[in-house]
Amino acid sequence: MPRLHPRPTLLVPFVLVLAAALLAPPVVRAHCDGLDGPVVKAAQAALEANDVNRILIWVQPPGEEEIRAAFAHAVAVRKLGPQARELADRYLFETLVRVHRAGEGEPYTGLKPAGRDLGPAIPAADRAIETGDPTPLLTLLHEAVVRGMESRFHEAIHAKKFAPADLAAGRKYVASYVTFLHYVEGLHQAAAPSGGGHGAHDAPGAVHEAPGAAHEEHGAGHRP
Repeated sequence: MPRLHPRPTLLVPFVLVLAAALLAPPVVRAHCDGLDGPVVKAAQAALEANDVNRILIWVQPPGEEEIRAAFAHAVAVRKLGPQARELADRYLFETLVRVHRAGEGEPYTGLKPAGRDLGPAIPAADRAIETGDPTPLLTLLHEAVVRGMESRFHEAIHAKKFAPADLAAGRKYVASYVTFLHYVEGLHQAAAPSGGGHGAHDAPGAVHEAPGAAHEEHGAGHRP
């Protein structure tokens, strides 16, 4: 079966679609919870430079005063010795991550250990920001889009070849068709500008028409 090869002119849109999906907020928030994540790194830099502004950018205005107070407390306690310094730093890290998550409407679930497996996308995105070169990230995302699209597309195409009397095979096709459409729609919605411009057919939870007569003939009852 032929492979899907997007034209070069479609590479960037394809990549941006998957990037939006892969870097959705839940993943990034988990990244920010880590002891080696950007929020804790910002706190470490702020303490070394004695500059609270380096961490205020990570919180929403309602949480600013709490972070200012936590930072001042940590700076004062750090002067009492090595053990106090360690406790003060931890206190600031936890407070900052908690307030940061609250600003995004998420609960605080504790600091996560350094060195966690975050998958390939988040480290690649971090490296792109650090180096100013998005090329490796674009390559990673392009390959992921092609693999994901190929596997779901070919599964649906293969399942489409079923005998009208074979209800089990027909339902298997419907399931693979629904999976394919949801994958495509999810990527498209993730890449849509905030506030939309989509019609009702593009809204989350929209119901799509069945793929030809397969649904009607077999009465599978599934809709994507």
